[in-house]
Amino acid sequence: MTTHSSPPRALSFGVFDHMDLGRLPLADQYEQRLQLVQDYEKAGFYAYHLAEHHSTPLGIAPSPSVYLAAVAQRTSRLRFGPLVYTLSMHHPLRVAEEICMLDQMSRGRLEVGFGRGVSPYEIGYYGVDPAQAQSLYHEGYQVIQQALTRDRVDFTGTHFKFNEVPVVLEPYRQTPPPIWYGVGLPDGANWAAENGINIVCNGPAASVRAVTDRYRERWDAIGAQGPLPRLGVSRHVVVADTDEQAMAIASRAYQLWRERLMHLWVKHGTKPASLAFPERFEQAQADGLGIAGSPSTVRQWVEEEVARTGINYLVCRLAFGDLSYEESAQSTRLFGRHVLTPLGQPSRDTAADNNSAVMA
Repeated sequence: MTTHSSPPRALSFGVFDHMDLGRLPLADQYEQRLQLVQDYEKAGFYAYHLAEHHSTPLGIAPSPSVYLAAVAQRTSRLRFGPLVYTLSMHHPLRVAEEICMLDQMSRGRLEVGFGRGVSPYEIGYYGVDPAQAQSLYHEGYQVIQQALTRDRVDFTGTHFKFNEVPVVLEPYRQTPPPIWYGVGLPDGANWAAENGINIVCNGPAASVRAVTDRYRERWDAIGAQGPLPRLGVSRHVVVADTDEQAMAIASRAYQLWRERLMHLWVKHGTKPASLAFPERFEQAQADGLGIAGSPSTVRQWVEEEVARTGINYLVCRLAFGDLSYEESAQSTRLFGRHVLTPLGQPSRDTAADNNSAVMA
């Protein structure tokens, strides 16, 4: 096995939330989710990461900043942020201003993910050519970099042109919040490592391991200093008193979640190439994409998952499909007590623990 010279980072845990449509009225679902976010903080999770989706039941928080403003007010230690802002669908100056507002309102607890958008249908509904998504993302990212680090934005690109636009707002600590990036292939880890950016992966353990190994190799090759950024993987997690109870809960909820995931693809008669989640949770667990079990079963699985994948950050999907508040709260409580506390780094809100990205 390859050895690396970079200082290790203790294992920590976060939560990823698609905020997919359940079976409750919207107002009730929003309120119950905010209660869950408070539970995540009490359990000791490091951060809460919220997806952005549009025109699909996969995501009922299409404006992440609006929902995260409520999260900022309901919590005091938990870090949080979008994973990701879909930059191909946003004006970059507006995104930069919202980042500064959220970071100030939470006194420096924001963590920000950026991406181009995974669904061509969602992008197309906004009148954006999906073929332009990558270049829109690239230019938008550069503009946001300027807006978070300078007092003027001066940029000329294909999509955006700005001439000495004044910047009034700034991040809480006068440096950009920690940045996150979704990585599916090893080559994507090179850029993230070169810029000190945290990453999150999906997919089987072997593909994740290829990414984390590449990240560490590149990190060491450039002589990067300080603790290794967070290298994460996202997994469905359900914890109950017994394996059988947990599997029954997960199987039911996962089926609805997957229907939400595939909604636009089914509507358009296509299949996504990069969203290879099996139809049933039993198979997803067999493929290593999630775990449902008792506290001891889940703890053992987490230890094995860390060894398999090389991650130092496990991002749990604890609320999905038609999971009730009580079911998700039970998973959160049991995971926090029997997995997070024994295995993980306690959550803390200190500047030293938050690696700030050097943006490209």
